[in-house]
Amino acid sequence: MSERDIMEYDVVTVGAGPAGLAFAIRLKQVRPELSVCVIEKSSTVGAQILSGAVIEPEPLNELLPEWGKNPPPICIPATKDEFWLLRDAERATKFPLTPPQMHNRGNFIVSLGALCAWLAPQAEALGVEIYPGFAATEPLFDEVGAVRGVRIGDMGVAKDGSHKAGYTQGIDIHARTTVLAEGCRGSLSKVLISKYHLDDDSDPQTYGIGIKEFWQLPPGRAEAGKVMHTLGWPLNSRTYGGSFVYHLDQDRLAIGFVAGLDYEDPLFRPWEAFQQFKHHAMMKELLDGGSIISAGARALIEGGYQSLPNVEMPGAMLIGDAAGLMNVPKIKGTHQAMRSGMLAAEHLAERGSSAGWDTKLRDSTVMAELRKVRNIRPGFHKGLWLGLANAGWETLTAGLSPWTLKNRADWASLHTLDAAIRDSKPGPDAPSAEQPEYVARTLPPRDRLAGVYFSATEYDEDQPVHLKVADTSICVDRCTIEYGNPCQRFCPAGVYEMVEDEAGRRLQINAANCVHCKTCDIKDPYEIITWVTPEGGSGPNYQNL
Repeated sequence: MSERDIMEYDVVTVGAGPAGLAFAIRLKQVRPELSVCVIEKSSTVGAQILSGAVIEPEPLNELLPEWGKNPPPICIPATKDEFWLLRDAERATKFPLTPPQMHNRGNFIVSLGALCAWLAPQAEALGVEIYPGFAATEPLFDEVGAVRGVRIGDMGVAKDGSHKAGYTQGIDIHARTTVLAEGCRGSLSKVLISKYHLDDDSDPQTYGIGIKEFWQLPPGRAEAGKVMHTLGWPLNSRTYGGSFVYHLDQDRLAIGFVAGLDYEDPLFRPWEAFQQFKHHAMMKELLDGGSIISAGARALIEGGYQSLPNVEMPGAMLIGDAAGLMNVPKIKGTHQAMRSGMLAAEHLAERGSSAGWDTKLRDSTVMAELRKVRNIRPGFHKGLWLGLANAGWETLTAGLSPWTLKNRADWASLHTLDAAIRDSKPGPDAPSAEQPEYVARTLPPRDRLAGVYFSATEYDEDQPVHLKVADTSICVDRCTIEYGNPCQRFCPAGVYEMVEDEAGRRLQINAANCVHCKTCDIKDPYEIITWVTPEGGSGPNYQNL
């Protein structure tokens, strides 16, 4: 094996999302002499970004004061808020008041992918080097154990590990400081949090799965600027989650569904529950006659204040959702991501290293915002109604409660198959996609593979499988009996499949379906699935998600 080429920078940033790009822009604004590069695994900047997204503009106003003169391509002022309880498939009750955290006047509905694609040239104009299509596969360390940079994955490796004709060895990128801005459940962040025991003093991190579609509606159907959220049906009262419906211009619509990954029912199917939600009488009337432009799924980080790890380590820093800064009651993380990136840049410019970054972040407005709402999400562990009552109390007291509720690991919350059936807690009654009546009456897409089609997912299938299962015998034996192989249900893209052939029952991994949501890495009850980066540029290519 030949010696790898090395590129040297002052700072390398992993991830061209809102946190990574805001960091890079701010750092070059205050220290233009520093060399900064951003590594992005997707084929183009923004191609694998998926979020609601309604954003608070204050960090963007501070970062680029003139941004409004040339805004991103999708940027609609929020004009109206609605909050609904769906009682069943037909009935809905509109709340007379919108929860204070969900007031959106002054905010903007955006495509976060389009926003990041718009931010990238702003960074490049300042001298930031951005490299999309290159996946950082592992961290590098110096002789004393500090992070020294990252390794870019090899290109042209066959599934069996051999080198194909176009094989290219990945390079090593060395930097004085490595900034991890990978977003929720980043693969390098996960490795480094474990290596440096950064979460030893925090609660387990918790997550949700968000599934989103971008629609073109018939003329006159959308109300540009309208922001709508729902809770209730088709989720039962034990399952946290709800929907968002954001009306854009040109009769376009962003619609999505979020389910907390602390759900208990091993038979729950998040993707099918979303499809069922679209058949609520109110939603069906809105969507009928429309068409999907793009669709995808992504895990959301929900642990908040008590699950925040230490965000500094020798030679590296965590920012944005890699650190876990999403404000769940607001259903917003972009302003937190950008703010943390800007603060990290200012800290690095002043101090020259990651030392002191954890203290800086915890003393900032970013953490003050999370502390005020720290008990709202874990309050829903006791169900919808107690969760709503607790959320109201926490809102009235502005988070001044003397207690801090505990978070629990999502993988540990799943009931066994026997217990779920015995306790008669079957969860949402989303019908199986195999049932003819489901296929006949559903709005598009008709099954998960059609959903994958709308994500424009592309892979060279002759590459190593990037979903590592430590012991597949557990899937065949224990998991079949204890949980009924829930990976077949929690994955929104049909990646995991238990098949019977001449060799017997086995797990089949359809890695070319993967949309990089990371749900399997989070919800697997045995913690034996590890998501790693595929070849750079592989995966979904979202349009305006």
